[in-house]
Amino acid sequence: METTRHVTATIYIVNDGATALHWHDRLGIRVPPGGHVDRDELPHTGGLREVREETGLEPTLVHGTEEIDAPAGQVLPRPAHVMLYDINVHSNGHVGHQHIDHIYYARVESREIDPAPNEAGPEVWNWFRKEELRASDIESDTVTIGIEAIETVERLA
Repeated sequence: METTRHVTATIYIVNDGATALHWHDRLGIRVPPGGHVDRDELPHTGGLREVREETGLEPTLVHGTEEIDAPAGQVLPRPAHVMLYDINVHSNGHVGHQHIDHIYYARVESREIDPAPNEAGPEVWNWFRKEELRASDIESDTVTIGIEAIETVERLA
């Protein structure tokens, strides 16, 4: 059996020492904004689009990618992490579907979440400070990366 892999992008948005996570009904967990990268998108532009759609906020990527003089190319923002997530695991152990998730950090100027009409409403979103993430029952990878995002944005601000 073949495993289907999709490219996804996630952006941990940070404002005033906190990151925004929303309750994802289907998964039953809290996650940052993100989703599938469209065929005509690069991972970081897909992630930026997802943030705009899901939150209505305008993110500014924060990354340490150095510019390189490349006449025939361009430097892309380096993700903080690239993760492989099993999405659909069958009873026989075969993984039918995976996400190759490019994880970025961004700064936003507001906490006023105003999603696009087809997205979940602002009531599913909460802002979490580092100590709130540590004290939560949120998935360990989300806690670790969320804290790292807050610290990175604060350091590079």
